[in-house]
Amino acid sequence: MSVATMLENEAMKYAADAVKYDKMGDKDKATDAYKRAVEQLTRLIKLYPDYTFNKFYVEKVTTYQERIRLLKSEDGEETGIEKFTSFETKQTSSQESVESEEAEPSEKPNVSWGDVAGLEDAKKAIKEVIVYPVKRPDLFPLGWSRGLLLFGPPGCGKTLLAAAVANEIEAQFIQIDPANIMSKWLGAAEQNVAKIFGGARRTAVAGKPVIIFMDEVDSILGVHTNEVGGEVRMRNQFLKEMDGLQDKGKNYHLYVVAATNKPWDLDWAFIRRFQKRVMVPLPDYATRLQMFELNSAQLELTPDVDFHILTQLTEGYSGSDIKDICQVVRQEVIRELFESGEADNTTKKPRPLSMGDFKHAITNRKPSVSAEMMKEYDKWFDQFKAL
Repeated sequence: MSVATMLENEAMKYAADAVKYDKMGDKDKATDAYKRAVEQLTRLIKLYPDYTFNKFYVEKVTTYQERIRLLKSEDGEETGIEKFTSFETKQTSSQESVESEEAEPSEKPNVSWGDVAGLEDAKKAIKEVIVYPVKRPDLFPLGWSRGLLLFGPPGCGKTLLAAAVANEIEAQFIQIDPANIMSKWLGAAEQNVAKIFGGARRTAVAGKPVIIFMDEVDSILGVHTNEVGGEVRMRNQFLKEMDGLQDKGKNYHLYVVAATNKPWDLDWAFIRRFQKRVMVPLPDYATRLQMFELNSAQLELTPDVDFHILTQLTEGYSGSDIKDICQVVRQEVIRELFESGEADNTTKKPRPLSMGDFKHAITNRKPSVSAEMMKEYDKWFDQFKAL
């Protein structure tokens, strides 16, 4: 057992004891147990200062210290544990109550395939993995893939693709991130993973497709130099859940779509569980042209605006870069309207956007993705691609 795991287990034990004594009204024993939990967590934070989820341990330390202060205060008798919103009070609930909670669906963007410019290879792969099995499961006697990894530079449409396919098959969309999984009370990270998959599985078995979308998956399933026990248990639980989706005879439609900007940080154990691995690259010429047209559709433009020239000027720009350029240009003419003092006149509208406005914005905004970064994506794609 590692030192980190030992410290975390000790903190869990003291925290549980503290809550038990607190509910019994034994302030002295509760205070002592809270102090010991704080000591172990403080040691853990100092031992692993760069641990991704240290902020949750810091929150717990702060919470315990506040409870200690209340127990020692003159009105401590009146400040019972039921009024104390401790994260650890939830530790004492039964495992059955945790498992009975359904995974909460997330509100997905109202996005269709037509709203996602370009990315034809990625769209094709997603349709083969998810859309076709949902529409014609009888054509897949050998089953179908359940894991899809979308990787590539930031701002190129990975999240939009996940939302678009969810809308295409009318699926429940569950978006999770580190804050959802890494619990604010000790020892529950793996339970959260089980809860999410358990609720999603029940929905899928009932006949409704489900997509679990994990953004920035490298932050929770990546390779770390130092790992704390809770993180290891959570990762192992995720592996178990992913393996369960592939069990023979499981023909319900539950899919895990993961997105990352740092695929090289992922452990091979997780990479191989995503049977399809697709790069979402920077937009090509035709895609950038479509992006300018889509983002400028509701803007008033002067006749000299030439999207083809703007597309040529934005070689190497991401989709979010292009959207930002259009927003900046619009903001500039709005600023002019306010500075002119005419904004109070509701009949006065901003002037149309000119070609010069767009060129000025492009000059002042460099691409957010470097050529060196793209080489790293291409290198990883050549090694691990699975289309």
